[in-house]
Amino acid sequence: MARGPQDLAALPHGVLLVDKAPERTSHDVVARVRWLLGTKKVGHAGTLDPMATGLLILGVGQGTRLLTHLVGLDKTYTATIRLGLATTTDDREGEEIGEVVPAVGLTPQRIEESLDALRGEIQQVPSTVSAIKVDGKRAYARARAGEDVVLSARPVTISDFTVLARRDADPFLDLDVTVTCSSGTYVRALARDLGAALGVGGHLTALRRTRVGPFDVQDAVHVPARGEGDDVELPLRGLGETAAHVMPTVALDEERAIALGQGKRVHATPSPGGADGGVRAALDPEGRLVAVVETEADAEGERLRPVLVVPPEVRS
Repeated sequence: MARGPQDLAALPHGVLLVDKAPERTSHDVVARVRWLLGTKKVGHAGTLDPMATGLLILGVGQGTRLLTHLVGLDKTYTATIRLGLATTTDDREGEEIGEVVPAVGLTPQRIEESLDALRGEIQQVPSTVSAIKVDGKRAYARARAGEDVVLSARPVTISDFTVLARRDADPFLDLDVTVTCSSGTYVRALARDLGAALGVGGHLTALRRTRVGPFDVQDAVHVPARGEGDDVELPLRGLGETAAHVMPTVALDEERAIALGQGKRVHATPSPGGADGGVRAALDPEGRLVAVVETEADAEGERLRPVLVVPPEVRS
């Protein structure tokens, strides 16, 4: 049965920043938030491996409709790379590949040279156990079924790949690093490729996502697992606030907000640079999201065409 306006208004709507705990899947967190908030409409803007911790962005209610504008944002991670051994999954959870190769003697200069080759715009072969679909089936499912999975290289951008600290763990060398990269980058694959370039093998032992676009893990909340207690506050960010962080905005007066909310095209004062066809967040006088719009130029200036309209009773 379709929900009426009154039912929709009674449900939560917004965006939730979660600091995911280790050894929990992203789907576990989504399911838990659904239960805690009493709504089925919860989605994510990109998963984290169970081993990883850090920022997971969830859309709730009407917030799920904004997720498409969040999934492609660049991301920042802190990670630990262990040099001296490769694994089947490119992280600590995989089986060892080959023999251990002592890595403690690697010089900072040699490591830096290999890191430099992995910076900028590169072609990266994703990890075999990634979630990429091969002929309709996840690569990790095929790999775990014993199939020989070969994935094609993909263009990614690594804007920062810096060593923060190094620790000898004879015969291994552990590097604490920070990575800022485009969406779709596999940090596990960076660990693998760094180890391969140095001739010693490498894999990831720790991973934490600290930033997604303008959103920081310091502003995220812990979601208790089942059995850890249910008395927790899950503060939802407003749709207008969230949209304004990831796209240009256009301010509407009350009349245009009503018209745009009805799916009509409205005119707006030309913005600096003119209409570029890109998406913008159209906000009402209270800063609430009325719609995500595309801009079009015409004889009267700019015209706003709604591509996503938020029902008036749940605007935030």
